[in-house]
Amino acid sequence: MLTSFLTDASESSSAAVSLRVSPDEVSGREFIRILVIGSRRGVMRVIHTLHSLGFAEVGEWSPLIPYGDAGEMMSILRRQIFLG
Repeated sequence: MLTSFLTDASESSSAAVSLRVSPDEVSGREFIRILVIGSRRGVMRVIHTLHSLGFAEVGEWSPLIPYGDAGEMMSILRRQIFLG
């Protein structure tokens, strides 16, 4: 499970994280999308944990979007990175 970085692993919240990369060979940049999918509470927990680690501001993530039929939610972070 991908929750080992959470501050309190005893809380039961399941959220999955996915990373997609699309390279731009000319500029040396890649655009990445990071998806967090799970319960509303789990997704918000991951977003706030990544914020506290200095990874991304909370406001950079998309609003929560319904995902699937099981009441799950999804949020997306889109970033541009440079390939040195």
